[in-house]
Amino acid sequence: MKKLHGTGVALVTPFDETGAIDFKGLKKLLQHTAKGADYFVVVGTTGEAATLTVDETKQILSFIQQNNPKKLPIVYGIGGNDTQEVIREIWETDFSGIDAILSVSPYYNKPSQEGIYQHYMKLAKESPVPIIIYNVPGRTASNITAETTLRLAKASPKFIAVKEASGNLEQCMKILKDAPKGFMLISGDDMLTVPLYAMGSVGVISVLANAFPAVFQKVKEYATAGKFDKATKEQFKLLDISGPMYEEGNPVGVKYLLSEMGVCKNVLRLPHVAASQTLQKKIKSLYEKIKTRKG
Repeated sequence: MKKLHGTGVALVTPFDETGAIDFKGLKKLLQHTAKGADYFVVVGTTGEAATLTVDETKQILSFIQQNNPKKLPIVYGIGGNDTQEVIREIWETDFSGIDAILSVSPYYNKPSQEGIYQHYMKLAKESPVPIIIYNVPGRTASNITAETTLRLAKASPKFIAVKEASGNLEQCMKILKDAPKGFMLISGDDMLTVPLYAMGSVGVISVLANAFPAVFQKVKEYATAGKFDKATKEQFKLLDISGPMYEEGNPVGVKYLLSEMGVCKNVLRLPHVAASQTLQKKIKSLYEKIKTRKG
C-alpha cells in the first residue's frame, strides 16, 4: 500500500451560507490540496462527518471521485461506537474507487482493550477493503494501546496501518519496533510528522495540509531522502499557527484560513461555530508571517 505513503489530506467539507454542501468550494479544495497531497481522506473528523447524513456522505464521496484532479487514492471514513451500525454502513457502501477505510476506535463507550480488539475484528470480517485503525484518545476517551494495535496487525492482513493521534511517541515507537512487515504507522498529529518519519512512519493524515499542501509535500520529500534538517525547517514554518488552528475546535481554524485563501466559505455546522474575531485576527496575522517568510 505504498500509494498511502506521504500526505493524506483530511479534507474539510465546504458548506454554503444555507448550510448545504458547497460543491464548488469542494472542487476548489480538491484542486488546491492536490498540489501536495498523496491521497485524500474523505468524511473524517475534519470533514465534520458527525454532522453529515448518510446521503450527504455518499454525495461527497461520489463528487470527489468524479473531480479528483490527479486521480489520487481515496481513504473513506467509516466508524462509530456501535459495532453493528458500522458493519451496516460497510454493507451499504459502494467501495468502487475506495482504497481503504479509516475507522475510529469506538468513542464514548470507553471499551476495554478486548472490546476494541473484538470491534475491529468484526469490521475486518466485513470490510472488502483494507482498514486503517484510528487512535485518537482526545476524542474517543480511550486509548488503543500499542499491544492492541500490534495484536490487530498480526491477526488480520485487512489491517494495513494505524493513524496514531495519541501524541505518545513511546507508544508509536513500540508499534514501529514490533509491527509485522508492511504494517504502516501514520502520524495523526501534524506537528509530529517529522519525528515520526525519522522513526519509520510512512507519513501523515493532516489537517493543516488543507491549507498548506506544498509544505507537507516538501516535508515528505526531505524526510524520505533522509534530509531531516530540511524537513524540520519546513515543519517549523507551521509551528506557530498550528496551536491556534485548534483553539476553538477542529475544523474551525482551518476553515477560516481556507476562506482567507479564497478556497471555500467560512461556514460550519453546529455544534461548531465560526472562529471568533479574536481567533481570526490571530490566525490571519500568523498566516501573513508565513507568506512573507523566505525559504
